[in-house]
Parts: sequence; C-alpha cells; structure tokens
Amino acid sequence: MALDGIRMPDGCYADGTWELKMHVTDLHKDVSLRVTGEIHIGGVMLKLVEELDVKKDWSDHALWWEKKKTWLLKTHWTLDKYGIQADARLLFTPQHKLLRLQLPNMRHMRVKVNFSDRVFKAVSDICKTFNIRHPEEVSLLRKPRDPKKKKKKLEEAEEDPLELEGPLLTPGSASEVIYIGPVKGSIYSSPGLYSKTMTPTYDSRDGSPLSPTTAWFGDSPLSEGNPSILAVSQPISSPDILLKLYKPQSLLDKAKINQGWLDSSRSLMEQEVKDNDVLLLRFKYHSFFDLNPKYDAIRVNQLYEQSKWAILLEEIECTEEEMMMFAALQYHINKLSIMSSDNHMNNSEKEVDEVDAALSDLEITLEGGKTSNTLGDITSIPELADYVKVFKPKKLTLKGYKQYWCTFKDITISCYKSREEAHGTPAHQMNLRGCEVTPDVNISGQKFNIKLLIPVADGMNEIWLRCDTEKQYAHWMAACRLASKGKTMADSSYNLEVQNILSFLKMQHMNPDPQFIAAEYINTDINPECLVSPRYLKKYKNKQPGFVRDLISTRILEAHQNVAQMSLIEAKMRFIQAWQSLPEFGMTHFLAKFQGGKRDELIGITYNRLIRMDASNGDAIKTWRFANMKQWNVNWEIKMVTVEFADEPSLSFICTEVDCKVVHEFIGGYIFLSTRAKDQNESLDEEMFFKLTSGWI
Repeated sequence: MALDGIRMPDGCYADGTWELKMHVTDLHKDVSLRVTGEIHIGGVMLKLVEELDVKKDWSDHALWWEKKKTWLLKTHWTLDKYGIQADARLLFTPQHKLLRLQLPNMRHMRVKVNFSDRVFKAVSDICKTFNIRHPEEVSLLRKPRDPKKKKKKLEEAEEDPLELEGPLLTPGSASEVIYIGPVKGSIYSSPGLYSKTMTPTYDSRDGSPLSPTTAWFGDSPLSEGNPSILAVSQPISSPDILLKLYKPQSLLDKAKINQGWLDSSRSLMEQEVKDNDVLLLRFKYHSFFDLNPKYDAIRVNQLYEQSKWAILLEEIECTEEEMMMFAALQYHINKLSIMSSDNHMNNSEKEVDEVDAALSDLEITLEGGKTSNTLGDITSIPELADYVKVFKPKKLTLKGYKQYWCTFKDITISCYKSREEAHGTPAHQMNLRGCEVTPDVNISGQKFNIKLLIPVADGMNEIWLRCDTEKQYAHWMAACRLASKGKTMADSSYNLEVQNILSFLKMQHMNPDPQFIAAEYINTDINPECLVSPRYLKKYKNKQPGFVRDLISTRILEAHQNVAQMSLIEAKMRFIQAWQSLPEFGMTHFLAKFQGGKRDELIGITYNRLIRMDASNGDAIKTWRFANMKQWNVNWEIKMVTVEFADEPSLSFICTEVDCKVVHEFIGGYIFLSTRAKDQNESLDEEMFFKLTSGWI
C-alpha cells in the first residue's frame, strides 16, 4: 500500500489529507473527496464536479454545512478558515429552491427563491417579481397552528381550504391558471425591474397595466399573459372557509402568531425552511409609504386582502356598525371586480385620469406620506374652544360626565367650569403628548366619545371626552391624535385628518332607500355569511337562518348606499383607510415579563410607540413613544431588551415565548421606516436596516 494511502487514527492520511464527505442533493448521491485544510471552497466544488462527471449547469449550487447551519458562500475561504474538519458533512445543493407562498389574499403560489440570501433580500426579490413596491414593509411568517387541531391527523391539521383554489403561474404562460394540489408547474422568481422613474398607469377597474407599462414588469413572469392576476380581488366562495381558518381567540393567541416571523438577517436554510415549505407573505410593518393607486394596483389589492381577512378572522376588533361598513365595501368591491373582468377593455384613458384626480386626496399617510396642500396661516397655531363633557373614571364611582368649557391649545386641553372663567385658572389641564387615543363611537346611538390614557409617573390617567356632533368629534379627535405625537393643529396633516374621520363616520350611516334595497336584494346573491365575521352571525343564533340572512343582507345593503358610487380602486383605498382608523390597527403583541413585574404581561409595538398592556384585557398600562427614545439594546445572554428614553426611566423586559430578536427587529424596523423620504433614491439602505435590526448576536 502506498504511503499516502495509510489512514491515521485521527482520520487523516499520511500525506496530510483527509476525507470530506458530501451529499449531492440533485443526484441523491454521497461523495468523499481527499482534501487538505488549505484548499479553498471554490476548489472543493471544482473537484466535486470533476468527480461527478455529469453534464449539468452547476452554477447555482453551493455548499451547505448541516451541523453549523451555514452556507459556505465565501469561495476564497479555506476549509481551515471555516473550521471544517473530517467529521463535517456538507450538502452540495442549489441555492434557489421552491417555496409555497401564501399571499395576503390567501392564495398560494410557488416561487423559486434564493435560500442562501438573507430573508430581507429574498423578500425584496419576491416583491419585485410580484411588482409590489416598498418590500421593506413585507416579510415572511410561519403558518400558525391551531391548538384545537393538535390531536387530529397530520394531514387534516395541514389542510388548507383555500389551497386548491390558488392560481399558479407557469413560465411562458402567465395567463394559464393551474391549481395547487399535486402541482407540477411553478413560477420562477426572476426579479422584475420596476423603477420609480417610470410612470406606469393601471386600468381603473381591475388594476392591470395599460400598454405603455409593459416594461415596468421587466423580465418577471408576470410580464407575459395577464399581469393583473395579483391585482384582482377574489370573492370568498363559501362561508365554510371562514369556519375552517384559524382565528385567534385572545390577545395571547395573537401574540403566539407573532412568534412565527422569520429573522430578516438570516437565510431561509439557516431558519430550517425546507424546499417546498409553506410560508405566509404578509405586510409586517404597518407603515405604508407612498401608497399610490396609479403605481400600486397590486400592492393596494394585497393590502386590501390582508385587512379584509384580519377583520373577518377577528384578528382586529371593530364595532357592529363598522363591520357592516366593511361588509358593504367588500360587497361593492366583489361586484365591481366581477364586472371589470368583462368590461375593462372598454375603459378609456380619460376614465383613468378621472379616477386619478378623484384619488388625489386618498393617498394613505402614516408619518411621512402625502400631506394636505392647505397650510393655512403658519404664523398662528389654530385652537379649539367648545363645551365638551368630561369624565374621569374612579373606582366605586357612579358619577357621570360633567360639562366643561374646554380649550385645546398646542398639545394641551384646559377645562373651565364656564366660558366666562376661561381667562382664569383651569379646573383641569391635560398635556396629551404620548397619550393613547381610542375612539368609542356609535353612529345610531349618536355617541361620540374619545378615550384618553395620559402618561403619568406611575402609569396612565384615564380621561373620557364626549362630543355632541360628528363635526365636533372629528376636530377634537384629529387634534388629540396629533397632540399624542407631539404635533399641534398647525401641522399640515390636521385638516386631512379631520376629513378622513368625517368620511369614516359618513360610511357608517344607515340611510335606507327601501326601493333601492329591495331591487338590489332581488337581483343579487349577497351571501352575507362571507362578508361578516362569525361573531356577528352568532348574535342571532336563536333566530331562523333565513331570517338572519335577510336581516344582515338588508343592513349591508343599507350601508352599501354610502359607497355605491365609488370606483373599484377607490373602494379598496377606503377599506384600507377604514382599517387604519380602527383602535387596534398596526398593533403587534408579544408576551413579556417586565423588570420588577411578577407576572407575564403584553407589550404592543406600533409604528411609533411601545405599549405595556394588561394580558387579560389588553388595557394600556404605560406608553413610550419612539420619538422620545435615546437608544435600545439587548443582553443576548439573558435575552433582555432595554430601552432608554430622554426624560423617563429605562424600560427592560424579557420575551417569554419568542426570541427577543423578533421584538428587537420590530423596534429597529419601524425606526428604519421612519427615515424614508420621497426625495431619496429608490434603492434601500440595507446596511442601515441590518444595523438597526440585527443587533450583536
């Protein structure tokens, strides 16, 4: 036997080489190569391909170290530098693998995604393929498991009532629809080339690009056939779907769903995502920048779909009047979507222009979007002064609201016993910076209340304001919302906020026209069970099914009269706006134990603040604004997040059921989104995103 063939006890050969074991996933074949620690990764792959002697394009393949869960992408690094020894087992596998994505509209699509890219980059490529701008708002979520299905068969637990209805686009024929089940086709994610410098326009009814915008999709598969497939809303076909889908029953259930967010700074393979796994593509950060119907038909539709399902699956609370308004908008959108599929070829450019003009004031604004052009007199700050009923709840009190003459100046409300005493010392005074503002409105009961939770040293003071009219409520509510952010009524967004509130209230009015409703009901199968959440159907559980169906259908048609004149894209925008107006909008919950606390509580994260909440009822205990934040960091050993503020004690907590990295990423992600500006270039500052969200791990 040759000297170099003698194997030593440590696994090395007499000549210093050793055997590196590799598995080639495409060929289901194990291969061993004689190597030294000084050979670089590129050389290992070259020797492996030569050993295989199979004519194949191996350019997408890379080495994956199973034990360490890491890609060996630095091909100039040696095995020694990576720390790879004879006990290592490497996979030679494609970097691009199939992923089954459930889009916000609940439909499934197969996409080929780079499993070696960090999730942030992979999501960006997916969004380019689907022509969704601002991919930084989107991420991937693991599918939540319904705890009620634990004891059932695995196949039944994994059943998805919508999966068999999901359209699948195949390369070369995007207009061909194939259904996922046992699927042979796929959509290969070659990133589309969209650009802010281009000015695409879309059909006003179904959102499909008009002829000058073909280049907008670049080499994406969506550029062939019918690229509007993701911009078209799909009506819910059966009420059974709502009953089968998972519905969180409590705030704790909502917090558990958020355990599933993937780490944006690591690759899919590093997070144990396998080929052909199902992940949910969702809008993660509820801060929608530059949402423009002219360019964002697909983004608007997917946002509408995510908000629709959030309401139907009771992930967010709303009143019965609001539910009927949402149902009316759904009904209107479903009807126009069906009509547009037949009539969109008849649309003219003039009609598109008219829609654009009508939507000029409908861009959704959350910290940095479009603002009103009406600046008013910038030398003076507007004020409010009126009689408002004020109530301060106390334990064991039976006292109700007391009327005061209230003035709203800057971010402070001053309450006087009468108008004549307004120049003296106020009976009560409230600084609203950092407060929680919650609406409590019932249109039919003419109740227009504003709940204020005002931060004090030991928690939050609860104050209720009651207005007499919608107009008064809209002005005071808009002023309270701005004051909570430290802004005054001189801010250019004040008038727009007032108009949005009035518009939201107007859509909830019930002004029945019996003849209109009767004609509509006769000519339409409204299917109310698909338009409202199961909770509102249960209210009438003792009634006859036919009676309940007629009653809810009539109420939806009554609400529909307020939105019947809207175009399809306007109705979707209105739905999103109404969703944003709900008190719980944009709140992401996590179970946490605060330093000094004895039991688990909830922490809520929104686009501009952190909220400490009671886990049993969701009541806010304390609020901290990001604008007042100095810095935040994580002790990775004990998994404790600490946030420091400018003029308040620091906040420290441990996440009990989720890695603190997920919470850290939410805080850093929202800080990152707040830095966006319309005049910046179109490329994302990935380095800044990872600096704010990754931490030192």
